[in-house]
Amino acid sequence: MDLLEAIVLGIIQGLTEFLPVSSSGHLELAKAIFGDTSVPQESLTFTVVLHAATALSTLVIFRKEVIEILKGLFQFKWNEQTKFCAKIVLSMIPAVIIGLAFEKQLESFFGGKILLVGCMLLVTAGLLLLADKAKNTNKNVSFTNSVLIGISQAIAMLPGISRSGATISTSVLLGVDRTKAARFSFLMVVPLILGKVAKDLLSGDINFKSAEILPLSAGFIAAFVSGLLACQWMIALVKRSKLSYFSIYCAIIGGIAIIYSLFF
Repeated sequence: MDLLEAIVLGIIQGLTEFLPVSSSGHLELAKAIFGDTSVPQESLTFTVVLHAATALSTLVIFRKEVIEILKGLFQFKWNEQTKFCAKIVLSMIPAVIIGLAFEKQLESFFGGKILLVGCMLLVTAGLLLLADKAKNTNKNVSFTNSVLIGISQAIAMLPGISRSGATISTSVLLGVDRTKAARFSFLMVVPLILGKVAKDLLSGDINFKSAEILPLSAGFIAAFVSGLLACQWMIALVKRSKLSYFSIYCAIIGGIAIIYSLFF
């Protein structure tokens, strides 16, 4: 992977992480366009690094909320911040279980599986279309909701299934307010990603070769900076715009991916 490719992939990650269009799916499609020959492990390593960058940009954008949550936790009592964290923990459980139990199988889905990405983008399109028809409410995320949203997040570990699209759509279909759904969706993934990165670093699953440090660093910086610039705009766009717009986009890109994988 050269420097320019790493930067382009980083920008794609930063731009697509906050829209319900599947950042992992777009990364796999971009790698295919670039003619990427990485084995699944190397591809997953780069994907994890880029997700870590956007997780960090999310923390920066939501720094006020994060600080309030931390203040509430250190009060050591059952308050709104503690409840919110408990819901985040509940939402993480399905993805943690699936990630640990089927780690090798999940790795095999990355690295040029364009047909899979295309099919999963069509699934994302259908989910967004269903959510677009749901009525908006002022309801908060409940504890039961957090588990169901967590299951959708676990399913979104497949490339092409949008994590934000799956979690926000699930929330909306459960009757959660779209603004609150978007906030919960973007914050719930941060500890999961950081935990995944820490696990891989400690276990040695991610091995940084000297030749890979520069492109990985460039990709990380590109994803972080583009995430900072795009996060606020994209979050507002998700809240204001109809999900059907993103559904159409995912259907078009998914269809193109399927045709490309079958005939080229």
